[in-house]
Amino acid sequence: MLGSLGVEHRLLDANREGLLNLLRSPLSPEGTQDAWTRRALRNLESNLRAMRDPVLYRNPDRYKRAVRDIGRVLAYVSSHDKAVSLVNYEDKGLSPLKSRDLITAAEHPGLNPFYPYFRSRLEGLFSSEKPLVVGISLNYLSQALVSFSIIGFIKQQFPGVKLILGGGLVTSWVKNPGWKNPFSGLVDHIVAGPGEYPLLSLLGLQARETKTPRPDYSTLSKEGYLSPGFILPYSASTGCYWNRCAFCPEKAEKNTYLSVPVQQVIEDLGVLSQATGPSLIHILDNAISPALLDSLSENPMGIPWYGFARVSPRLADPDFCMDLKRSGCVMLKLGIESGDQYVLDALHKGITLETSSVVLKNLRKAGIGTYVYLIFGTPAENERSAEKTLEFTVQHSECIDFLNLAIFNMPVCEVHPPDVEIRRFSEGDLSLYTDFVHPQGWDRRHVRLFLEKKFRRHPAVAGILNNEPPLFTSNHAPFFVK
Repeated sequence: MLGSLGVEHRLLDANREGLLNLLRSPLSPEGTQDAWTRRALRNLESNLRAMRDPVLYRNPDRYKRAVRDIGRVLAYVSSHDKAVSLVNYEDKGLSPLKSRDLITAAEHPGLNPFYPYFRSRLEGLFSSEKPLVVGISLNYLSQALVSFSIIGFIKQQFPGVKLILGGGLVTSWVKNPGWKNPFSGLVDHIVAGPGEYPLLSLLGLQARETKTPRPDYSTLSKEGYLSPGFILPYSASTGCYWNRCAFCPEKAEKNTYLSVPVQQVIEDLGVLSQATGPSLIHILDNAISPALLDSLSENPMGIPWYGFARVSPRLADPDFCMDLKRSGCVMLKLGIESGDQYVLDALHKGITLETSSVVLKNLRKAGIGTYVYLIFGTPAENERSAEKTLEFTVQHSECIDFLNLAIFNMPVCEVHPPDVEIRRFSEGDLSLYTDFVHPQGWDRRHVRLFLEKKFRRHPAVAGILNNEPPLFTSNHAPFFVK
């Protein structure tokens, strides 16, 4: 959008660059007596190359070893109080749930392990590009401390630059009913929700909101990602078209559902695919709408794609599932949540176990992988309900390629059921969840014991869980679908 209006800009994926920079810190394999670490250091470059080679994904054991070895190098270069992994960053002294700690990270950016990278990178960029405005997209808790260290560095070294902060995590902060901006002296503007038009407004520009802007990745380097080719991300909507599930953050935060017209989605994906040459398309929607699924099934793109979809009568049609397969669909993520119909009804999921069973079988027959999400510990669930979920999973284990097992968290901005006693989940003022007393005593401790002692140990479940790509989970799962 900025490019179409003649605004010079540059995209920087500091996640990718920062991790690669840290991995390649000057190290000697002989500097440690640990044989595993020595091997991991020696094989680092070959493992990084392998992660970009489709051949690696035909050998799950070799893939897992490469991921573990790269993680071993990150653990080795991390300090004892600042742990870096491929998917997380933790500081024992600072919490991303506390605004005071994020401000402290901004006040002392030099203490962050990524400081040598972002100092050098930003000094070079600012010298050559001379930006007036910097926007930072903060989507995950694991990014928060580093993001604020970067904010602090820019504020200290380039005080005239205007800072704009947005992204998924920031949106959730702002949607909290108790939100009071603690970063007013640090960040110039905070944007919640889709940021295209607010960004233009902050830049003093105007654009008619007659058409959702097409993403522009022309200034983003497509090289160096730990995947076999560029994965093209695309959002066809914000919010959720169902928007009725109890305890869903989208519903709790009152996020409006806005969708891109399906014909524009098909056009956008065609143009973007031509420009970026992706190996995979990731449709980022909370749930791909039925209309878009129909359009995708009728317009094969010649490129594999995957995303979240609701269990629906449309997917209960075996011919439609075959059409999806022919369109390039390699995997669908499905939020089945529970194997107890009572729990599903209490959660207002709008699905039945009977339909879920048919959908799983149809997708299996069509050759579309399934990544099934289950959630345990909701207020309506008890141990017998969890047992039913285990029974359902075992009965359909041949139709489930991957599993995500989650323990329920109560959104802090949710309207709580009258029979549920709420307690503080965290001392952090930025926590997105709250603790509660389970009305049936099925608390987190009991849920964890059930999952570890019973659910995960069932042979049929253990076999599915063994398929899970470590750390990268659903992001790499499509490459393993047979």
